Amino acid sequence: MAETTEDHLPENSNSGNIIPINIEDEMRGAYIDYSMSVIVSRALPDVRDGLKPVHRRVLFGMDELGVNYNRAHKKSARIVGEVLGKYHPHGDSSVYDTMVRMAQDWSLRYPLVDGQGNFGSIDGDSPAAMRYTEARLKRIAEEMLADLGKETVDFQNNFDDSLQEPTVMPAKIPNLLLNGSAGIAVGMATNMAPHNLTEVVDGIAAYVDNPEITIAELMHHIKGPDFPTGGTIYGLSGIKNAFETGRGRIVIRANATFEQTKTGKDQIVVTDMPYQVNKAVLQEKIAELVEDKKLEGISAIRDESSNREGIRLVIELKRDAVPNVVLNNLYKHTPLQTAFSVNNVALVKGRPMTLNLKDMIRHYVEHRLDVIVRRTRYDLKEARKRAHILEGLLVALDHLDAVIALIRSSRDPEVAKAGLMNGSFMTTAQREAFLNNPDRSLQIVDTFKNEGANNLVLSEAQARAILDMRLQRLTGLERDKIQEEYNELMRFIADMEDILARPERQYQVIKDDLTELRARYGDERRTQISHADDELSIEDMIADEEMLITISSQGYIKRTPLVEYRTQSRGGVGARGVKTKDDDFTEHLFTATMHNYLLFFTDTGKCFWLRVFNVPEGNKVAKGRPIQNLLNIEAGDKIRAVINVKTLTDPDYINNNFIVMCTEQGTVKKTSLEAYSRPRQNGIIAVNINEGDRLLDVALTNGNNEIIIAVDAGRAVRFNEEKVRPMGRTATGVKGVELADDEKVIGMVCVVDPATAQLLVVSEQGYGKRSDIEEYRLTNRGAKGVTTLKVTDKTGKLVAIKQVSDRDDLMIINRSGLAIRFAVADLRVMGRNTQGVRLINLRNGDEISSITKIENEELIEGVEQEGEQPTTPPEESTEA
Repeated sequence: MAETTEDHLPENSNSGNIIPINIEDEMRGAYIDYSMSVIVSRALPDVRDGLKPVHRRVLFGMDELGVNYNRAHKKSARIVGEVLGKYHPHGDSSVYDTMVRMAQDWSLRYPLVDGQGNFGSIDGDSPAAMRYTEARLKRIAEEMLADLGKETVDFQNNFDDSLQEPTVMPAKIPNLLLNGSAGIAVGMATNMAPHNLTEVVDGIAAYVDNPEITIAELMHHIKGPDFPTGGTIYGLSGIKNAFETGRGRIVIRANATFEQTKTGKDQIVVTDMPYQVNKAVLQEKIAELVEDKKLEGISAIRDESSNREGIRLVIELKRDAVPNVVLNNLYKHTPLQTAFSVNNVALVKGRPMTLNLKDMIRHYVEHRLDVIVRRTRYDLKEARKRAHILEGLLVALDHLDAVIALIRSSRDPEVAKAGLMNGSFMTTAQREAFLNNPDRSLQIVDTFKNEGANNLVLSEAQARAILDMRLQRLTGLERDKIQEEYNELMRFIADMEDILARPERQYQVIKDDLTELRARYGDERRTQISHADDELSIEDMIADEEMLITISSQGYIKRTPLVEYRTQSRGGVGARGVKTKDDDFTEHLFTATMHNYLLFFTDTGKCFWLRVFNVPEGNKVAKGRPIQNLLNIEAGDKIRAVINVKTLTDPDYINNNFIVMCTEQGTVKKTSLEAYSRPRQNGIIAVNINEGDRLLDVALTNGNNEIIIAVDAGRAVRFNEEKVRPMGRTATGVKGVELADDEKVIGMVCVVDPATAQLLVVSEQGYGKRSDIEEYRLTNRGAKGVTTLKVTDKTGKLVAIKQVSDRDDLMIINRSGLAIRFAVADLRVMGRNTQGVRLINLRNGDEISSITKIENEELIEGVEQEGEQPTTPPEESTEA
């Protein structure tokens, strides 16, 4: 192999023309040049108009050729030749394929080209050759080109420097968002989804009104992509990721309905397609899976689609097939469900960038702002030019006879023009007065200043216009028209100057243009959005229904819709409420809505979090699920108190509400809810518990409540919440009630309005009563308290206290699992120092396990269950 280095060149060779270089450097530089050319000039759209160079050249070439929406179609070959010869020196197929795609209503949400002839189909059929088809611009495409001739955008030389082409379109429509884009560059790619024009216009208008708007707020206007082929987007997480980061995976399903044939056979009818899915390929895929026995229950498939009826793919089912099961298998195994991977990469000032939703809107608004300013300057400049001419005509008409005499006496047009400019048709006094008039506005055009305007009456342009004026303009009516046009121009000039001077007017013009677009081109969404299978926005797909939360002594938890329970008469035996093991019983029973947060407090003073919709659902006889499967509770620890909170994300709410805790030994503690607003998987320390004590009850307060603590011996102490100062999350607390050696606290109530509130107390043998809270005198924290229920062997010790009203229901569950629900209004108000009445008949030594009130729930009319015999309650006892 011959040596080619400089040291071994022949002496007579022209070594000065050979430059030795490193081949790695040359390959690296050449590849970078190539990749940048592909990125900037071929594969990626401009963020301002959403077009790649080939799209921009096709639209500009068609506009230059005059194939507008209100003109006749022209042969596609003619259009392709125009674009190739003037602006896009590449293969004709690249131009024709681009124009064809812009005419396909299943490819673009808002097609830009109006095609006539065979432009392909959603089945993947190729379009006819360009010599057979014809095309013209759509009306919406002309919105992309509007004001192109008003110096609104920069132009550049074409490939041979013989013509000029725009570097970007004025783009009155936000094309990048409306039609999206797809392309593969070198080392990067773009795949942008189309959206609905009405929603995009509303979103941009909201951004213009508030540039600090968040993406979450923009999503109130722009719900998600709107694909031209319809379908249904499943889940909001992909949309949210795409809007917030510029990348996301959006799952699309075809819409399908179930129909029956005349013979009674079921069939699935697919009425639209996921975006970019070939219907013919889909049909072949289904047939292949049926043949391979991977899809069961399908007997036939046929395509009944038509231009008039749209897509109709009919899948006939076998007699024993379940339509829902077959459809779900179709979604799983075929492109009937597909994913659109969003990758919002576009050119921003010539550089590729990944953009979120707000970025795309911001760059579009900035572009439109620049276009509007440049358009306004152009319109102002042209208006000033025209006003300048009209001013000259008005001056000439004011001295009509003298002007005519001057022109008739002039030897040639040049002499006449000079005489007009110098004001020879005026007397000396008239000329001096005209030149010295402070209101003179003849210098409306800057070029006139360069002509020595201080010594001239008229400019050269004005003089030429007078000489070119037709005789009919000399009539009185024509003069009035000139004056009217001039006055209108002056108002227009003032308006243009106001727009240029005030940015708020410029933004208003953007909104006005968008409003006009929405009225002209706005339409309904084609793609539906389903919230199913979306974990990030699960609240949006779950109704905020009221639930009964049940937690057993051995830690089984469930939620049950409150409507499953019925109201019974007081004193009834009760319906089977909770199915438990023989040695288990219900310990916590309370109501919460699906969106609430549950705060679990354990014996040892730890706090855990759980959303209500994450609690497993079960009917009223279901056992539930072990809470250890949901929370990381340590072995030996046990849930002692649960409260439900509306939200943990609203600063006003969490900073103005408090958690009040009470232990079995009478210690109370108050801490701001904010201290418990940051959930941790392994929980946090909620309160420091002394040895031998345990956490008993927890309440949510607003800082101004009154606290009532009850003792099993039948006493209760009432004091203001202000007596307990707020403490840190890990503090122990202070003394709340004085206890004897064998006494313990059984419950705590926090009261907002003592004047209207009532206290319900229940004993372990099923006796209870309600009394006015005002009967309990206010004392200091740590007092011994007063009698709240007369405890006897018949009543048993006190087991529960609740704050109630006539609107509440009461739910009582005993250790054997029997439950009864009745209205509190059926229980009359009694004195504080009484025994109360029997609330539930207990059998075989059974005892009450748990009591809860059901607030603001309409009473459900009782229906006796088969085999149940209601008991007649005994007469009320008021023994003192």
